[in-house]
Amino acid sequence: MAHLLHALWVQCLIVTLAGFMIGLEMKSYRMRIHPNSARQIGTARTYTFIAIMGFIFQMIGTELYLVGFVMLSAHFLFYYWHKLRQDRLGILSFLVASLVYGFGVLITHFPIWIFAFLFVAVIFILNAKARINLFVQVIDPQEIETFAKLILLSAVILPLLPNTPLSPYLPISAFKIWLAVVVVSLISYIGYILESYFFRAKGYFLTGILGGLYSSTAATIVLAKKSAEAKGGTNIFAASIIIATSVMYLRLFVIAFIFNDNIAIGIFRNLIALSLLSAATAWVFYARRKTKDKEEQITTQSNPLELPTAFLFAFLFVAMVFVTHVVLQHYGNTGLKVLSFIVGFTDIDPFIVSILTSKFQITTTEAGSAILIAAGSNNILKALYTWFFSRRKAGMHSAFALTILGALTIAAGLFLPRHHI
Repeated sequence: MAHLLHALWVQCLIVTLAGFMIGLEMKSYRMRIHPNSARQIGTARTYTFIAIMGFIFQMIGTELYLVGFVMLSAHFLFYYWHKLRQDRLGILSFLVASLVYGFGVLITHFPIWIFAFLFVAVIFILNAKARINLFVQVIDPQEIETFAKLILLSAVILPLLPNTPLSPYLPISAFKIWLAVVVVSLISYIGYILESYFFRAKGYFLTGILGGLYSSTAATIVLAKKSAEAKGGTNIFAASIIIATSVMYLRLFVIAFIFNDNIAIGIFRNLIALSLLSAATAWVFYARRKTKDKEEQITTQSNPLELPTAFLFAFLFVAMVFVTHVVLQHYGNTGLKVLSFIVGFTDIDPFIVSILTSKFQITTTEAGSAILIAAGSNNILKALYTWFFSRRKAGMHSAFALTILGALTIAAGLFLPRHHI
């Protein structure tokens, strides 16, 4: 199959079809966006010939290919000058034509997936104008700036950071510290984007699911407070709070798998079983809900890519590495289990990532046990939150369920078999 894809006649056929399809898409784009405008340059046949010309010229020689591109650019330059006289500024036709002209080089000198990706990208972008305009209207410009800052820090600073332990008391490198910040923040950011822009008109149950991607604790607090204000909806609030914890187990597995797949595989069965049990419990409450109860739009999250939030996570992460190292040195695995239980009553992400990434003198079984115990005690913390903030049946039901789940999770951590890891 690979030999067939690299055959010249197949490459020529692919380029020709791609040029023709993009030409059709350009024609469709003009009919949708500029139905009453003057005649535009290029048809489906024009883009097909541009693709064929680029393929043939690059086969003959670099000089001819460059001459062809210069002539194509000169043609569009004259066309653009004509557009300027009519107060039309768009250069989309030239950009698309230039890309189509380059298809021949792409398919003969690079892997086929690069050509396929760019072809799909061109088609998608041509169809995305309406969605892009809508996106610009609803998105907060500050969030784009925040995301850009994190990308800059990750792409520029991360490769430059040393990957050696900072000190005997901090068996973690600066590289892994910032890598942990980036990974955890991005996982939370997925939930934030889904909640803020893709599922804005959501109910409480979906709020719990998306909140679990960001922070099941934050989702629990918000939903418990809302249940205290609502007149009804006991079952829907209990279901929403519990489903956030179900997603939390899956989130922990993803984080564990990214940083240490051996530990992740060792606790996979436990996390999946606990997640399914949580989901089944949530579904029991959800099935008993009253459909007439009105569900208001609420949000559980702030942007996790804000730099103060990222730096706070980094500080807590380093603190957890230090504390865990000291506890292990003086109290061994028993001390680690006690620490795991205590940490569960705080933000568990920094502790869990420190276990996954630091070079502690512990086995993968002991690491997996610590993660499960921390997750279990965190469920007990959430049970206290639901009881304190709700004080209604919704809080009592979900607090009881979360306490049971917490106890089961802690038991799974305490009796984690060694042969599972």
